[in-house]
Amino acid sequence: MLAVTDSVGLAPELLASLKAELEGLSILQDVIRWGFSQSPPSDVADVVIQDEFTHDVVLPWRHLYLVFDTT
Repeated sequence: MLAVTDSVGLAPELLASLKAELEGLSILQDVIRWGFSQSPPSDVADVVIQDEFTHDVVLPWRHLYLVFDTT
């Protein structure tokens, strides 16, 4: 299960919708598959390398960008 951190102060309805969308995702492969299942499909927009073990994966969602921290 992914932990969702709201760093921008989303409206409660939008945050609840996002949490529902991400429910059940646990690994990066799940996230990528979820992105491609969206209409229109959402592909990885960027990967930000933090260090040799940690990367941030950025995907567009609706009018926002989501950042998934991977280790």
